[in-house]
Amino acid sequence: MEKRVLAEPLDREAELERENHKLRRINAALIERIESSGTGRDASYAAFQHSVELAEQVRERTDALNQAMAELKASNRLLSDARLRAETAHQHLVDAIESISDAFVLFDKDQRIVLFNKRFKSLWSRTRARINSGTRLSELKRLAESSGLIAEEHRGKANEPTLYRLHNGRWVQVSERPTREGGLVMLYTDITEVKISETMRREQALAQKSRLLQRAVDNLSQGVAMVSADGSLELWNGRFLELCGLAPIEAHRPFEEVMADSELMLLTPQTHAPNGQLLNEMEQHLFDGRTLEIRTHPLPTGGFVNTFTDITERYRHAEALRESERWIRLITDHVPALIAYVSADLTYEFTNKVYEEWYRWPSDGMLGQSLRDLHSGDHWHQLEPYIDRALSGESVSFEMAEHNHSGQQRYMLRSYVPNRLASGEVVGIFVLIQDITDRRRTAEALHQAYQNLEQRVRERTAELTSLNDQLLCEIDERAHAEARLREAKREAELANLSKTKFLAAVSHDLLQPLNAARLFTSALLEQPTASSGGLIRNISNSLEDVENLLGTLVDISKLDAGVIKPDIAPFAVSELLENLAVEFRQLAGSEQLQLDFVPCSALVRSDIQLLARILRNLLTNAIRYTPHGRVMLGCRRRRQSLSIEVWDTGVGIPEDKLEEIFHEFKRGEVVRPQQDRGLGLGLAIVEKIARILGHRIQVRSVPGRGSMFAVEVPLAKRAPKTAVEPATTDLLLERLKGARVWVLDNDTAICAGMRTLLEGWGCQVVTALSEQDLAGQVDNFHADADLIIADYHLDNGCNGVDVVETVNARRASPLPALMITANYSNELKQQVRELGHMLMHKPVRPMKLKTAMCHMMQHGHS
Repeated sequence: MEKRVLAEPLDREAELERENHKLRRINAALIERIESSGTGRDASYAAFQHSVELAEQVRERTDALNQAMAELKASNRLLSDARLRAETAHQHLVDAIESISDAFVLFDKDQRIVLFNKRFKSLWSRTRARINSGTRLSELKRLAESSGLIAEEHRGKANEPTLYRLHNGRWVQVSERPTREGGLVMLYTDITEVKISETMRREQALAQKSRLLQRAVDNLSQGVAMVSADGSLELWNGRFLELCGLAPIEAHRPFEEVMADSELMLLTPQTHAPNGQLLNEMEQHLFDGRTLEIRTHPLPTGGFVNTFTDITERYRHAEALRESERWIRLITDHVPALIAYVSADLTYEFTNKVYEEWYRWPSDGMLGQSLRDLHSGDHWHQLEPYIDRALSGESVSFEMAEHNHSGQQRYMLRSYVPNRLASGEVVGIFVLIQDITDRRRTAEALHQAYQNLEQRVRERTAELTSLNDQLLCEIDERAHAEARLREAKREAELANLSKTKFLAAVSHDLLQPLNAARLFTSALLEQPTASSGGLIRNISNSLEDVENLLGTLVDISKLDAGVIKPDIAPFAVSELLENLAVEFRQLAGSEQLQLDFVPCSALVRSDIQLLARILRNLLTNAIRYTPHGRVMLGCRRRRQSLSIEVWDTGVGIPEDKLEEIFHEFKRGEVVRPQQDRGLGLGLAIVEKIARILGHRIQVRSVPGRGSMFAVEVPLAKRAPKTAVEPATTDLLLERLKGARVWVLDNDTAICAGMRTLLEGWGCQVVTALSEQDLAGQVDNFHADADLIIADYHLDNGCNGVDVVETVNARRASPLPALMITANYSNELKQQVRELGHMLMHKPVRPMKLKTAMCHMMQHGHS
């Protein structure tokens, strides 16, 4: 536009100059012609007139030329102003495109570069490409590919911009927009920070999802291990490490290498069973008694997930159910009656041996079969109405004749008893069948005798009456027998409960007088005289022997009855072994033996009381059967367990007797004169307690050289610290002086023995036989007191826990309570612990009682 403005005045000026030049030449030619011609005046005048006209034209043309020159100068000034404005606008445009943060390039309608900024040029700074005005867009793309400027390209969908990753790692977004003249504007926006931020957000989201997944896996009760396609361990939880007995591991380790450190077998989707089939689940029994279920699940993307489930309790419950079923079958197989159970769809679920022998079915062959299939034809039609009545909820009994497979006809008394749920729904039928053939035939014979011997009735009335009475008695006895048979199952189910109650009663009733005798002898031992000291000590030792004997018999019965339940907890093994070493070092010294003890700082998981019982029995046997030499107590660390071992240099055990020694009442030969051989129950108790705890017992022996007994205990990672409060006897007595103690026991002898013992320690004692007796003596429980000692088993169904609760409910501040009992159940121990009381078992040992009372009085009022 600026060029067109400048071109028009210049063209007009040149045209005017040409015309002026032409006129001057014409004027000069005319003047020359006039001067040289010899024509007349008219011709001269005409020529003059013509020249004047030409001169007028020249003047007019000159004026026009001057006017054009003036216009040209004005146009030049306008052109200069326009050029200045155009240059200013161009500079502003250049400054504007340089000021934007994006790389800018402008193409004309022929796709040639017209204008670009420094940011666009800087994109090519590290390449050899030379970018100038006029460079085509196609050439620009070729240079970008050949120079390696672009490392990665992501084309957007539809109208979305294209993204490029440059060779220096920066990301640019290219936006294109056409101009009105048909050109193209392209903007290159640096989005590196946005991409980095987006990548960080994506990585954070992925990390968050990974954390959530790990947290979810950690909260599972199962052990979980996820293995990638290359066989490396990618994800696992703490339960997996715990069940497999593994220490913390690092990620991406080969799964096969990880499982090699565990006692568990390696299971993958490619594992084959011995029969060649793929194995996707398995059960494995561990050395510590646990049972694990391992399953493997392949993943669609490769790799697999393994789950590890502790099914020890389920396995033990199944074993207990099988044991219960074995006992029930053992009982029912010896009952002279046919016993069976069928479900609501009349499928056999249980039959005893007599039932199977009568119908000549193989053992367990009837189970799962239908009652209709066994009793077919007419026999089924006779039974069906009674079965329908039983399924409707009615108990029915009836007699009928039937033949067995040998063709023998027998008369059977059948009883169908429905098995109802709590909702009343009948889910099965108990079947009891008794062979009454002899009774039936006897009745028929009597009836025939009555018909054939009517004429002799009067003569034999007395005899027949007597016979009739006998028959009636027999019938009554058979009726009672039938009732007893119906009660047989119920009695079998209550057998364990009755045995448990019997053991509790035996423990309480037999330990009561022993406990009283122990209290009296302890009081006498603390105040001995020169003449009676030895006698009292002998009585105390005899009582201790009786306690040990009774405790052993009761313990073996409780173990058989399943009454004892372990209280598993972590603890430092040194707490147990150091006390045992001190205790048995004196016993070994009395037999001229040396007891060596190797300390150990390991932490284990077990029931400290039951484990102590195992080790005491092992140490006692080692000393008993070692005539000379030494006994050693020590430990060996295994991978996941601790082996606590007792070695001796005794007589040893023949190899063929190693299993027999764990049987009840098996005793070794006497190795020194006047030796107590015991009952032969020590190792039987060891084996039963170890089975309860899930610990493995090992034994090695060489006759004439000695034996080694070991118990394997699982290791623990941490255990609560135990506060040790050493206190001498004099210090304990000083703490107890003046203490006000209430004693509650329904046994007069125990009350008297407790009073004698406690008053010897300087206590002020109130004894009572019942709650009402105690309330009357201590102002309805409002009198001052420091401690209450109560027996758990009281008269009239009362117990010490309830009495202590009543006492403390009536007082402003509760009294510390010490419960004394012969009940060793975990339920009572847990109840007393939750109430904050202290529990002590009979027979009470004075030193332990004294320490417990001092501890309670010190902490009960702090």
